Amino acid sequence: MIVIVGCLVVIGAVLGGFTMAGGHVHALIHPSEIVTIGGAALGALIVMSPKKVLTDLIKGMIQAIKGSPFTKKAYTELFGALYELFRLARREGLLVLEPHLNDPHESWLFKKYPTLAKNHHAMEFICGSLKLVVDGAVSPEQIPQLFASELKAIEEEHHGPVNVLSKTADGLPGFGIVAAVLGIVITMAHIDGPVEEIGHKVGAALVGTFLGILLSYGFFAPLVVKMEFVGAAELAYFRAIAESIESFVDNVQPKIAIERASRALSRDVRPTSEELETLFKEVEASGSGG
Repeated sequence: MIVIVGCLVVIGAVLGGFTMAGGHVHALIHPSEIVTIGGAALGALIVMSPKKVLTDLIKGMIQAIKGSPFTKKAYTELFGALYELFRLARREGLLVLEPHLNDPHESWLFKKYPTLAKNHHAMEFICGSLKLVVDGAVSPEQIPQLFASELKAIEEEHHGPVNVLSKTADGLPGFGIVAAVLGIVITMAHIDGPVEEIGHKVGAALVGTFLGILLSYGFFAPLVVKMEFVGAAELAYFRAIAESIESFVDNVQPKIAIERASRALSRDVRPTSEELETLFKEVEASGSGG
C-alpha cells in the first residue's frame, strides 16, 4: 500500500508541476512511446533472466507492493512455536518432535500459529533443520556451518531478481532515447508539413525521453530498493530461526534461546521483554510438553 501511495505521489507531483507550468496532460499521452519503451525493457528483462529469476521477480514485486510480511506479529508467532517445540523436546525428548516435523500441516502445534504455518519456506527451514538434529545426522558443532550455507543461498536468491530489475531500471533512460530518436525519424519524414504537425511530432519524441527517465528514477529504481528491504527482512527472519535452533542445540534454556534470537532484530519487529514473557506464560499455560 505504501508503494502505491508513493507512486501516486510521484505521478501527482510530475503532472501537477507540468500543468502548473501551463502544460496539458493529453500532450504526454502517446501510446507508441509507451509500447516502444515498455516492450524494449520487457524484452531485455526476459533476455537477461533465467526462468526462476523471472518467477522470483514477479513474486518479489508483488510482495514489495504488499509490504513485508515479517512483522512483530509474525515474530511473535514464530517465537511462540519455537518455544513450544523446544519446551516439548526438553521435557519429553527429541523424538517427540517427529510427528510435528514429518507432517507439519497436520501438527496440532503448528496449527496454533497460522501465520507461520502459511510460510512454506520458513516451515521447511524449521522442520528440515530440526529433523537433522532429531535424527542425529549432524552434531551440534556442524549446525552453525549448515545454517551459514543455507542463509547464504537465501541471500543469493534475493540478489537475482533485484539485479535484473536494477539493470532494467538503468536501461530505461536509454530506451527512452531510442523512442525519442524514432520519433525524430518520423518527424523528419514530415519536415515539409505544417509547423503545428512538426511541433506535435517533436513533442511526442521528447515524451519518450521523459518517460524513460521517469520510469527509471521514479518507479523502477525505488522498487528495487523496496525489494532489497523486503529481502533483508526475510533474511533477518530466517537468521532468527537459525539463532534459536543453534542455541537450543547447544543446550541453552528455551527462553534464553528465544531471547538471544530476538536481540538481533530491529526495534520495529522485536517483541519487548514483557511481550516475550507474556508469550512464554501463554505457551506454558497451554500445557504443551506435559
